[in-house]
Amino acid sequence: MASAAVKTVNTGTIRPGVWAQFRWTMSNALIITRREVRDSFRDWRIIAPIVILTFLFPFLAQFVAGQFVNYVTGFGAELIGERTIPFLLMVVGFFPISISLVIALETFVGEKERRSLEPLLSTPLTNTELYIGKTLAAMIPPLVSSFGGMAVYMGSLVFGELGWRPQPMLIVQIVTLTTVQALVMVTGAVVVSSQTTSTRAANLLASFIIIPMTLLIQGESAIMFLAPDAESSTGIGALWAIILGMVVVVTLLLRVGNSIFNREELLGRTIDQLNLKSAVRRIWRHMRMVDATGRPARSLVEWYRGGVFASLGRVKTAAWITIAVFLLALAAGFALGQTPEWRLTLVATGSLSETATNLGQYMNISTQLGGFRFILWQNARILLAATLLAMFSFGVAALVLTPAVYVVLGYLFSQVLLSGVNPTFMFAGVLTHGIVEIPVIVIATAAALYLGAVVTKPPKGMTVGQAWTAALGDTIRIGIGVVLPGLVLAAAIEAYITPRVVLLALGGG
Repeated sequence: MASAAVKTVNTGTIRPGVWAQFRWTMSNALIITRREVRDSFRDWRIIAPIVILTFLFPFLAQFVAGQFVNYVTGFGAELIGERTIPFLLMVVGFFPISISLVIALETFVGEKERRSLEPLLSTPLTNTELYIGKTLAAMIPPLVSSFGGMAVYMGSLVFGELGWRPQPMLIVQIVTLTTVQALVMVTGAVVVSSQTTSTRAANLLASFIIIPMTLLIQGESAIMFLAPDAESSTGIGALWAIILGMVVVVTLLLRVGNSIFNREELLGRTIDQLNLKSAVRRIWRHMRMVDATGRPARSLVEWYRGGVFASLGRVKTAAWITIAVFLLALAAGFALGQTPEWRLTLVATGSLSETATNLGQYMNISTQLGGFRFILWQNARILLAATLLAMFSFGVAALVLTPAVYVVLGYLFSQVLLSGVNPTFMFAGVLTHGIVEIPVIVIATAAALYLGAVVTKPPKGMTVGQAWTAALGDTIRIGIGVVLPGLVLAAAIEAYITPRVVLLALGGG
């Protein structure tokens, strides 16, 4: 009883402290936010585009929507016209954000060029309070313009000639989607502004923010037109998934920006330099070293023992996350196959032994050699693409590309069970080479995840550049020492051994 009372008292004393610290941080950050927002709304060069995009562009979009609906109705394609309206609502919300992105890009570097950043950085505010205040100030004007434009557009549609009556949840989705898109673009722009030395460089780097978001808008528009649940009262399922993914990206961007923001470095850096030769030298040195002193390996055995195994230890947490995602993907594919609308009608055209006979006709040396090359190339390029995309997505892309095959496996396994066919041949076809291939894919995905996510929280005592260089060295070391040999072995087993095991399972002898 006494211990329980002590725990209760301790818990009660900790929570107010954390809450008080949060309130203190936010109150200090809002001082910067109020100052920045007040200055932004005093500048007519900022106010004019916001007003135009808030009040004039929605009426243009409403006119386009009305004309398009009337045009397609004449051809009996009312459905296309109806689904164009919510798409234009999303565009109306997106345009003010993209135009107002200049506010976020000038958050730090613009003030540095105007010589107004030094007094701000000399205040007793912490780096976190400065960064949060500046980020909130950059978010408010674009969001105000975006929400205002969508309100005007919806008002003209609901109370106008079209008399649009959408599903309430679809409107909630579009507003939420616009909000998270604004947060992604603004937080990304603030990170760019805090790490560049000129407004020109920040504007050039902004293309790496606008272009991916534009492509995402195109994908969302395709979903709105083609989604089978577009009229559902719970909203479009794919859009909820996109919203969740973008919330994760916003969280990572905030974490990255706050972790790498340093006022002394911001004032002291006057020019951006890119020394590729030095960077390649550092990566090569880290890839060869076997201890903390940077000593290179003197033999292949020492390289594996001191280098590769140490790199595998550093991606252990990422490996457990990868395994969990793969299991969820397998379960999701199986659950999808159990739903009636996704079931396949499998018609038996012959016995399993006849299938085995037909399969045996294709088992020759030349066919198997071509299969080995195809399997190796297919697995290698998927893992390479996942690694490259993970570098620009904080590791998220690695957990999107590679689990797709497990969704398909789970789905196919459910269809085989529903058809009443003995699934033994599937275990034989997957696990024979999967004993090698699955662990290799897990390790490769974990290394890609570690490489992309290391910038969100660099190890203590290391800068972001140093942490990323070390992670890239680990990734290359794992790729050469573990993944590539594993893929070759798995491809050989899948091309030469797996078909024979499947024949035995099918009863083909």
